[in-house]
Amino acid sequence: MFACHPNSEKESLSQVIDKGLSAAMEQALLMAKELENRQGALPRTIDKNGKLETSNYGWWCSGFFPGELWYLYENKPSPELKRYAEMYTQRVEAAKDLTNTHDVGFMINCSYGNGYRLTKNPSYKNVLITAANSLCTRYDSVIGAIRSWDFNKKVWQYPVIIDNMMNLELLTWTSKATGDERYKNIAETHADVTLKNHFRDNYSCYHVVSYDMITGIPHAKQTHQGAADESAWARGQAWALYGYTMMYRETGKPEYLEQAKHIATFVMNHPSLPEDKVPYWDFDAPDIPNTPRDASSAAIMASALIELSQMDSSDFGKQCLALAEQQIRSLTSLEYLAEKGTNGNFILKHSTGSLPGNSEVDVPLTYADYYYVEALLRMKKILK
Repeated sequence: MFACHPNSEKESLSQVIDKGLSAAMEQALLMAKELENRQGALPRTIDKNGKLETSNYGWWCSGFFPGELWYLYENKPSPELKRYAEMYTQRVEAAKDLTNTHDVGFMINCSYGNGYRLTKNPSYKNVLITAANSLCTRYDSVIGAIRSWDFNKKVWQYPVIIDNMMNLELLTWTSKATGDERYKNIAETHADVTLKNHFRDNYSCYHVVSYDMITGIPHAKQTHQGAADESAWARGQAWALYGYTMMYRETGKPEYLEQAKHIATFVMNHPSLPEDKVPYWDFDAPDIPNTPRDASSAAIMASALIELSQMDSSDFGKQCLALAEQQIRSLTSLEYLAEKGTNGNFILKHSTGSLPGNSEVDVPLTYADYYYVEALLRMKKILK
C-alpha cells in the first residue's frame, strides 16, 4: 500500500493536473446529481459500509462542496456546473447567521466567497458581510482572539484552535468590500495572538490553546484531534501553514510570511514525512508507519505551498513548489484518486478526520477534495 507509481512520475505536471481536474469534474457532477433532490443535503464523507454521509448547512464542512463546484466552473465554465454551484451554495446560506461557531468562515467564504469572486452576484456579497458580522460576535478584545468552541472539555475557559486561522480570510475580504478596517484588525489581532501562543520552538503548533478569560493569558495548551498534547497533528500544521501564507497575502505583514516559511520548513524536513509526501494523520503518531494517512493534510499543504512559493523567489520558494508537486502527483495517483463512481463520488481516498475520536478514519472527506482542486488550479495558473 502507498507505493510510488512510476507512471505518474513520467507524466508531465500539466498532464497530471489535467487528469486530476478531469477526475474531479466527473466525481463532482455525479455527487451533485445524486444529492440534487435531497433537500438541503451536502456531502460529508462515507460510513464504514461505503454509504454516503451528508450534512445540512450547520456542519462546519458545508461550504466545501459548493466551493469545489465553483472552482471546477472557473476551470471549465458550463451552464450545468454553474447551476449546481448556485444550487449547493444556496443550501449553505443559513450559516451566515450562525454565531455559535467560528467555522462560519469555512462555510460561507468557500461557497459564497468563490461564487462572488466569479459572478459578482450582489446577493452573495450581502451574505458574506452578514457572515463576517456573525463571526465577529465571537471575538473577545481582552484575549484578542476569536473563540473557536463553546464546549470546554472540563478545563478550557476560552479555547482557540489553530484551524481558526482559516476563517480570517472572510474578515480581511469584508474589510476590503466595506472599507471598514474593524474586520481586518480583528483578523490581524487573532493572527498575532495565535503566532505568539500556539507555536513551539520548532514551529510546530498546538491544536488547542485555552485562554484565561480575565487575564487573557493561556492556561492550557492541548490537543483534541492529535496523538498527544505535544504532538504535531498533521492537519493542524497544514491549517497553520495555509493560514499564515494567506494572512501575508491579505496584509503584507512580513512576520506572517516568516511564520509561514518556518512552518513549511518544519513540514518539509520532518523525518516522519513519508516518501510520497502524504502525511500520516499525526507526525508523532506512535505506530508510524502502520497508521492512517491524511490526504486532506497533503491537499491543504500543497495549496498553501504553491502560494507560498510565489512569495519567495529564492531556492526556498522552489523547494516549496517541488514539495507541492510531489504531493499533487501522489494525490493524483491510483493510491489516492478514486475511480469514477466509487468512493461515494468523492475525489480523494485516505483522509482522517479524528483518529482519537474514532471519527472519519481512512475515508474521503469533502474538504480534502476542495483543497485538492484548489491546489490543482493554483499549480495550473503557475504553469501557464
